[in-house]
Amino acid sequence: MMRPKALAPEDFARLEALIGYAFTDRVRLDRALTHASALPSRGGNYERMEFLGDRVLGLCVAEHLFTTFREAKEGELSVRLNQLVSATTCAAVADEMELHRFIRTGADVKKLTGKAMLNVRADVVESLIAAIYLDGGLEVARRFILKYWEKRVQERDGGRRDAKTELQEWAHAKFAVTPSYRIDNRSGPDHDPRFTVTVEIPGIPPEQGVERSKRAAEQVAATRMLEREGVWQKTPSE
Repeated sequence: MMRPKALAPEDFARLEALIGYAFTDRVRLDRALTHASALPSRGGNYERMEFLGDRVLGLCVAEHLFTTFREAKEGELSVRLNQLVSATTCAAVADEMELHRFIRTGADVKKLTGKAMLNVRADVVESLIAAIYLDGGLEVARRFILKYWEKRVQERDGGRRDAKTELQEWAHAKFAVTPSYRIDNRSGPDHDPRFTVTVEIPGIPPEQGVERSKRAAEQVAATRMLEREGVWQKTPSE
């Protein structure tokens, strides 16, 4: 296998504009974009840089959460951090930057779709952060991270886990029971159904949720109970 051609100068320039930083050593940037499948050997690809970038991302996001949400407890901060550094979020940043235009992969990886390709895009974002950190230092890396993560940090429900999971853990801790759900009603035509679901925990009033699927209605009911019991703050009306 021949080593693929490096990015053209104009591609480097476009990518540096997206990053907001001009590299002094573009070899690092080139390595950050190179998947192992594009090389005849394991060396020279982004895998080691991905390891470092993951830690830099975690540090910068954790620090920003700590200073932004001053009243948040450790549990909420951990939930937010896990969401923000997840492969799904990193892949979303890659898509926002259109990094697929710059990633160099072998033909086999180019055929990947779904979760596998999501992980490739996420890994490249982490390796890109490492390249920025190594070339420009922590402050430059932090500026890049905040450029693409700040709006995600501020998302209203960023500190919330899955409502059913949260309710189950709370019920186990407080009452040593598991919440039960039942379908009370299904109405509407097949193309636009409405499910009414009740969640019950012995010792406290039940709650209901109405949505277009059974699972969504369960989530609404669980959310209402969590908010009513003060486990979650009530979501402001739009």
